[in-house]
Amino acid sequence: MSSLALLQYGAFLLVVILLVKPVGIYLKRVFARERTWLDPLLCPVERAIYRVSKLDATREMNFRQYSISFIVFTLIGTLALYALLRVQQFLPWFDAAHMTTPMTPDLAFNTAISFSTTTTWQAYAGETTMSYLTQIVGLATQNFLAGAAGLAIGIAFIRGLARERTPFLGNFWFDLVRSLLWVLLPISLLGSLVLIWQGVPMNFHPYTEVKTLEGNTQLIAQGPIAALEWIKNLGTNGGGFFNVNGAHPFENPTPLTNVLEMLAIVILPASLTYTFGMMVGNTRQGWVLFWAMTILFVAGLLLCGWAEQRGNPALTPYITGGAGNMEGKEVRFGIGGSVLTAITTSNGATGSYNSMHDSYTPIGGTVPLVNMLLGEIIYGGLGTGIYSIIMIALIGLFLTGLMIGRTPEYLGKKIEPPEMKLLALYTLLGSIAVVTFTALAVVTAPGLAGLTTNTGAHGLTEILYAYASSMANNGQNFAGLSANSPSYNITTAIVMLIGRFGLAIPALALAGKFSMQDRRPMSIGKFHTDSVMFGTVIIFTAIIVVGLTYFAALSLGPIAEQLHLG
Repeated sequence: MSSLALLQYGAFLLVVILLVKPVGIYLKRVFARERTWLDPLLCPVERAIYRVSKLDATREMNFRQYSISFIVFTLIGTLALYALLRVQQFLPWFDAAHMTTPMTPDLAFNTAISFSTTTTWQAYAGETTMSYLTQIVGLATQNFLAGAAGLAIGIAFIRGLARERTPFLGNFWFDLVRSLLWVLLPISLLGSLVLIWQGVPMNFHPYTEVKTLEGNTQLIAQGPIAALEWIKNLGTNGGGFFNVNGAHPFENPTPLTNVLEMLAIVILPASLTYTFGMMVGNTRQGWVLFWAMTILFVAGLLLCGWAEQRGNPALTPYITGGAGNMEGKEVRFGIGGSVLTAITTSNGATGSYNSMHDSYTPIGGTVPLVNMLLGEIIYGGLGTGIYSIIMIALIGLFLTGLMIGRTPEYLGKKIEPPEMKLLALYTLLGSIAVVTFTALAVVTAPGLAGLTTNTGAHGLTEILYAYASSMANNGQNFAGLSANSPSYNITTAIVMLIGRFGLAIPALALAGKFSMQDRRPMSIGKFHTDSVMFGTVIIFTAIIVVGLTYFAALSLGPIAEQLHLG
């Protein structure tokens, strides 16, 4: 691996580490109604929103009320986006000459669910499918709303673990409005201005047709790209304006924008670990979670970087200069910048990418796949990452409790049979959805029809990657799979819904049970969860759970492909 790549990785992680504490403090102040420097500007706006919408943001909700509000809000957004997609050809800024992909009912269904669950799985090419109006009013709006809803769920989960003797987790509408006004909107505004400075277009110009030097005609699509680009990363959505996403020079023109966009993905989810530590009254608890995430992040980064720098052994003798595997990668990012993006986006529940993961080596492509199978525990999505890592931590506590014959506790609260049932449900739903739909796809004609480029082990990996990405609400894909068909549009949408609600609702229910318990004092005989040992337990629990669940599928896919290469 090149020293330049290692320097880039180190600098990126250093920035993340330095920002975790100040951003975490800010998030805690926002949701605890403590004073921030934006209050004079935003508090009047917040009050106006409550007044117009007739919402009582002071009324606390238990986990059922909070969950219903979350579901209803997401359902309304999904239906509104579906309706817009179905009628976009009758609305302004629809360029019929260049919108060549038909918006079928199943594609609109898939896209609406995709964006309302922050998955932004794209079975279409944005520049040939979506009008400017749809991109701005439909997709960008859902990027904000779905991201804010995810952050609200994460904050409510933390409250449940922090509170005692109460069934209440906060108010969903309060958390949603604060997520939008104090977090997503101001950061996205500043980030978009930086992108415009770096060359990302922000216009409503018609597509431009130009003649190349060879005399051919080339179509240059443009539009309000900067308005979508920052929030797609900050809200851990990832859906690109263009088909090739962050590999397009209009979405991601320079190495600087590449790093900034990756920081936008990571900073908020990583900082929520410090917010968690502050809210439970022990910042060491948050740091343990953060360093467990970071160790797994670094391990994947180094393994993927090594595999891509090593390249394909069958081709290495014919490559001069030791360039490694540059297939599917942009020269302006190189292997280092491409791998950093692949690992960051596959961990961050953000389907943005700047290289084609389908062209990675088998080991290199396995790393982002495993990151998604881990279930958003490495930084993760906005709000979803914090409860994902804690759910794995609680499973680890249960296992260690079995070893020593004690009822496991976390933050002074017991993990008893009702809590373990929710943990089991949380763990099983994801694996059942991914494995079941992958198995159905490889034994049915509609599923196999999507393998238009590759078959065999690589074809299986493409299908497994699609459902793992949908379950993780990530949206990445191995581009060799042609997924715009009724079969894949419907089944991946179902898995997206499971990944959004099937995991969030059990997490909220668990938080509700914790919030009603008393906090028991720590004694010398209890397992300290603010220790290095507990961080080690989290890491190995995650590896064991994924290994036991998916090793057979991985063996038939990327592992078999790697063994074939030699």
